[in-house]
Amino acid sequence: MTDIQDTDPTAASARVEAMIESLPWLQRFRDQIVVIKYGGNAMVSDELQEAFAADIAYLRHVGVKPVVVHGGGPQISSMLDRLEIPSEFKGGYRVTTTEAISVVRMVLTGQINPQLVARINAHGPLATGLSGEDAGLFTGRRRGVVLDGVEHDLGRVGDVVSVDPQPVIDQLEAGRIPVVSSIAPDRDNQGHSLNVNADAAASALAVALGAAKLVVLTDVPGLYADWPDRDSLVSHLTASELTAMLPSLESGMIPKMTACLHAVQGGVETAAIIDGRVPHSVLVEILTNKGIGTEVVNG
Repeated sequence: MTDIQDTDPTAASARVEAMIESLPWLQRFRDQIVVIKYGGNAMVSDELQEAFAADIAYLRHVGVKPVVVHGGGPQISSMLDRLEIPSEFKGGYRVTTTEAISVVRMVLTGQINPQLVARINAHGPLATGLSGEDAGLFTGRRRGVVLDGVEHDLGRVGDVVSVDPQPVIDQLEAGRIPVVSSIAPDRDNQGHSLNVNADAAASALAVALGAAKLVVLTDVPGLYADWPDRDSLVSHLTASELTAMLPSLESGMIPKMTACLHAVQGGVETAAIIDGRVPHSVLVEILTNKGIGTEVVNG
């Protein structure tokens, strides 16, 4: 029996209020697929890794169907530095040489994916690892990037041009949490792998799965209408408003907001970018009235 002197009625009441607030959202998302793109600083802090894993396990236990797509920018950069392989970014994308793609593949599929699966499975044996190369899940095609009107080669970097969601559906139907690494086979060069942007991969998968929501973790509180003015944070906008803003955004934010735009244009009801540096930000976004970050809807 709990010692009543150790119970804080105010704190207990606040917890109950939070539970009540989450009820309509639990009803809304029960049996619905939610795709969460995991990356940034949330991947390198033990505390934030644990909070994220707990959030994903919680969603699954209350009847939501989470699907995690992860990148691994900080870990890839660290490994490339350790191996003295130059790292360069153009237009928000990592230039990936033939030498670097082996490192990218190793870090994403061989290091981050099993570590994240293990974190989630500490809360119950639910998660299972997948690669975008598994069972034809993703098909990629090489891409470049246009800067100041000039196209630049990005090496072994690609777009996801097709998705076969069946490998993920099979795992969901088995009651599991799919954890997908953002690597894809090159459609035009059999046996070659491509580094695909994890934001775009998560968006494409959300559309293919008919997901109810896409959530993208990032390293800022959300989208600012007039960066660096911190009072210009945008909490809600439509696809048409976002389309008008895209050309003026910082290069690092463009892939994330483009992913949200493509998701809602492809039939996903809502997409959001949230601050992955905030513990339990996934649950705050999905299960509270105000959410967190910037939400995009079609229109």
